[in-house]
This record gives sequence, C-alpha cells and structure tokens, in this order.
Amino acid sequence: MGLEKLIKKCAKNDRKAQKEIYQLFAGKLFSICLKYSKNKQEAQDNFQDGFITIFDKIGQFKFEGSFEGWMKRVMVNTILLKYRKKSVLNIVTEEIPEEVVVDIDDDEISLEFLLNLIRELPDRYRMVFNLYVLDGHSHKEIGKMLKIAEGTSKSNLARARGILKQKIEVYQESQQSV
Repeated sequence: MGLEKLIKKCAKNDRKAQKEIYQLFAGKLFSICLKYSKNKQEAQDNFQDGFITIFDKIGQFKFEGSFEGWMKRVMVNTILLKYRKKSVLNIVTEEIPEEVVVDIDDDEISLEFLLNLIRELPDRYRMVFNLYVLDGHSHKEIGKMLKIAEGTSKSNLARARGILKQKIEVYQESQQSV
C-alpha cells in the first residue's frame, strides 16, 4: 500500500494503517525522542505522546513536502510543549557567557558517549543545544519554539557547551592517567 493511501486511512482512524505507519517510522522517531529526553524511560513517554499527537493531527498533513519531516516536527513540538508546560526552560538571566570551544579527540570519545553527555544536560540546556547544534535552528527560531527570549537561547547554549566542555575535559584527563 502506498504511503499516501496509508496516511488517508490513518486520518479515518484505520488501526491497521496506523500500525503500518508506526512500524515504518518508529525507529527514526524514537531516536529523536532519545535526543530530546533525559533517559530511555522519558524518551518512551515522549515517543508515545508524540505518536498519539501524530495520529490526532494526521488529517492536517497537506501532502506538501516530506511526510517524515512533518512527523518529526510534530514529535519535536510535542516534546517541547511538555517541557514548556513544566516551565523548566525559563531562565532569568540573559547574560551570555563567552563562546566555548570544545576540543574532542575522535579516537578517545565515541558518539554514544557524547550523546549520553547531552542527555545529562539540564532540560533547558539540552533542548536549546539540540535545536541549535543538532537540528540547525537559529536562536530566533528557538526563542519562538520554546517561548523564551533570543538572548536566553544564546545563554542556554553557551552554558550547555560549557558543561559539556567540562565533562569532556574531566573524561579526557581520566583517560590520560590510565
């Protein structure tokens, strides 16, 4: 069955079509949830909420552009909405620390290790870091998405980078003494 036909059936609450869509895209969408969540359990909760939202809104898909891209946006927006409701993203100061440069030796540090460090960041920093560094959004876009000032986005990114730099340096020092 073609994707367009599946989408139209999903819009009519066809459970079989929903299962097919789920099976086609679950892996890619779950990896997005892992990126924006503290841990696997939170990622699973976000994933479930995101898919519910996707199926609730699937009738709004206009068959313009990528369906996968549309689903990813819905998933990310669902996750961001949960964090905005928790109001963990609001930070009072807009003082922007200096730009942080992190030197990483690719032979010493794996992508898995880096992703784990990102997951450990406080929510407000992790969200901004992911949106800016991994997804390529501007601070202006992030401000609108998270309902924070552009300066707060810049500040949160700088703090996230600072935390990551410190953790990477500690790790690299521990590896040198082994």
